[in-house]
Amino acid sequence: MKQEEKNTSKIAIIGSGSFATALAKILNGNGVPLYWSVRSQHIIDHIKKYGHNPSYLRSATFNTSLLTLTTDLTEAIKESDYLILAIPSAYTEEVLDSLPKDIFTGKKIISAIKGIMPNRNILLNDYLKNEFGFDPNDYYTIMGPCHAEEVASEKLSYLTFTGLNQTTTQWIADQFRNHYINTVTNDDVYGVQFAAILKNIYALGSGIAHGLGYGDNFLSVLIANAADEMAGFLRKVGIRNMEVGVHKEPIPGVQLMKTSLRKSANYAASVYMGDLLVTCYSLYSRNRTFGNMIGKGFSVKAAQIEMNMVAEGYNASKCFYLINKEVGSDMPIATAVYKILWEDVQPSVAFDQLEQVLI
Repeated sequence: MKQEEKNTSKIAIIGSGSFATALAKILNGNGVPLYWSVRSQHIIDHIKKYGHNPSYLRSATFNTSLLTLTTDLTEAIKESDYLILAIPSAYTEEVLDSLPKDIFTGKKIISAIKGIMPNRNILLNDYLKNEFGFDPNDYYTIMGPCHAEEVASEKLSYLTFTGLNQTTTQWIADQFRNHYINTVTNDDVYGVQFAAILKNIYALGSGIAHGLGYGDNFLSVLIANAADEMAGFLRKVGIRNMEVGVHKEPIPGVQLMKTSLRKSANYAASVYMGDLLVTCYSLYSRNRTFGNMIGKGFSVKAAQIEMNMVAEGYNASKCFYLINKEVGSDMPIATAVYKILWEDVQPSVAFDQLEQVLI
């Protein structure tokens, strides 16, 4: 894409939850005009009048002159070149299945969905290819340890942008970079998505352990083993970047302390290990909160009602259990979370068994 074409490209955000609102705040603050497709006219009226989302991140304010707000998803798609999908994975198929099969022709899709398509057990890029004939070269992702609440308060966060076209991936990343968002790029489209989904499952496990009364010593062991389990799965499905401490040649043009260059990403990077750690430990983590309630004795239904938000790891735990039947990776922690949530195994029983296999 030519430079002048890049500068006039139109971007749309699909979704009005907390992460969608955080991404809109970043771009809006950077002066990027946006189409923003939201659920209801009430949200539009509130943002236009008060300058913030009435339901999520109320402290994040917007320059509404840069926003074109609409409830018409088709309009937002047709009017834009880049589409940021920030819908909970549980609802993504419902939203997209009704669209015309040619609607994404000529578009570039940027996924901010840290989940899996629960009715098909596949990643979003595979769903788009199968259902819409979407070109994988036009698919990008936004992943990394970036809680929406910290974006709202402008605490420094790192986002990783992934795609097969390095030039376009870098351009997308540049739209988000500012004084509180550092950006990283790579081309590991499958690896970053699998890691983002698995870390939610492990955060559920971390929350369950906390709810059961385990302390920080045990949690550190659980999360270290979860990291190893995640790496084993990723390696088994052919993902690279798994060796900690091993890097490709330094990336040219990015100097650190005037003596060295930025390293290439490996498994210890923010998008893999970093996102796992923050999701397992942070009090902002929905999945950790959901798991904590399960550990304290809440039923799945009661926890869902109490949270009134989507914990992506819930559906993902079942999807990954089924996926791993084909892959055959050793995943005792992810399996334990699945059995607690979907097969009514008592959390205390499952964790008694886990204690014997952790190292």
